[in-house]
Order: sequence, then C-alpha cells, then structure tokens
Amino acid sequence: MGKEVLPYKDSELSKKEQVRQMFDTISGKYDGLNRIITFGIDIRWRKRVVKLVGAKKPDSILDIATGTGDLAIALAKTGASRIVGLDIARGMLQVGEHKIQKRHLDNTIEMVVGDSEALDFPDSSFDAITVAFGVRNFESLEKGLSEIYRVLKPGGILAILETSVPEKQPFKWGYGIYSKYLLPAFGKLFSKEASAYSYLSESAAVFPHGKAFNNILGKIGFIGMKHRPQTFGVATIYTATK
Repeated sequence: MGKEVLPYKDSELSKKEQVRQMFDTISGKYDGLNRIITFGIDIRWRKRVVKLVGAKKPDSILDIATGTGDLAIALAKTGASRIVGLDIARGMLQVGEHKIQKRHLDNTIEMVVGDSEALDFPDSSFDAITVAFGVRNFESLEKGLSEIYRVLKPGGILAILETSVPEKQPFKWGYGIYSKYLLPAFGKLFSKEASAYSYLSESAAVFPHGKAFNNILGKIGFIGMKHRPQTFGVATIYTATK
C-alpha cells in the first residue's frame, strides 16, 4: 500500500481514532449522502455481494465495518441465522440498529462495537465474512485481513466490496475529476465535512486494487481469490476462501 492517508491531517490521533471520529461525525448524514455520491449504484453492488455469499449457504456471517448496517441487512436474504455487524464507530451502529428494528431483524442481526484488527471472536467462528467499503480504513491492512482469516471457518468465504480506480480511459479520467473535486464538494454541501469525503477519495486512490489486492490476500493465506470490477471499475468485489 502507498502512503498513509488520514481523515484529519492536522490531528495527532492515530488513523484508527481519526476514522472512528470521522464516521461518528457523519453518521446521521451517511446513508443519504452515500446514495447521492454513488447515484444509488452501491445498492446494486451490495446485492451482488449477497448473491455470492448466499450461494455458499452460510449459517453465520460477520459483516466488518458494517457502518449503518446496509450490507448486514441485505445479507438477511441469505437465510443465515446469525449475522453480526461490527464497527468501530458507535454513531454509525446506532443508525443501523434503528434500521434493523424497523425491519424486525433484531433476532437475526446483532450490532457490536469492535476493532477489525483485534476481533473478539474465537478462531473459526463464521461461515462467511464480508466487508463493504471498509478495508481501506484499516490502520494495518495485513493485520485486519489476518484477523478475518483467523475467525473465518475453513472453507468459508470472504467477500469484500471496495472502491477502486478504473484502469481504462475515459473512465479513469472521469473518476479522477469526480473523486478529487465533486466528492468533497458534495460532502461539504450536505454534511459540512469536506475533509471526510476528501479522505474517502484520497484513500481509494492509493489503495491496492485488482490483482495487487488479491496478492495480499494470498500472502495472508487465502486461496481462490477472484476480483470482479463493477461499473467501469469504480468499485471491485473480491472473493476468497480459507
């Protein structure tokens, strides 16, 4: 991975604490703004993750960096009896808990505060683990992925949805203009947190994607890595097996 990108460049807090502070701050506006900045396409991406995971018929799923629970809620369609949504930001989880209660999924989905790099679960606890737009926020990418590997059952599936940079023109050029100028502007206009959305675009730009990320998964010990670019390459779905 390239240089470290931080949400608040003048802060003395660690990246982990800055990420927690950033998401707590924008939690109330996150869902609405997410629909705007992705034009609603993120919903379609999550459905594809659910389909890939559901094909494995998991009984237990851990959704890391669950945020406000969009993916955890969508994963209920897999028929899993236990879904745990984990996030470092309590403010995001509170929004998610309200959505879960509204959908009467309290008996299936549990939302917990936790550190993705120090998971409080025994080895081989889950049939499937998912992460949507969260791995690039790990303070130590390899440590976080190693923890995922540890708590995933042998034969279990890991599915990661993450932003990426298109490789072909003119999509690469258009993505660069959008992420550098329009995304922070949307953040400032709707949430008054331009720095948060600048971080989200900058961190995506330096994050390893495609085969480079597959290689990292392989280094951790995963097998059968595949990556599926989405919408001209602005996002990618990664799958791997323990």
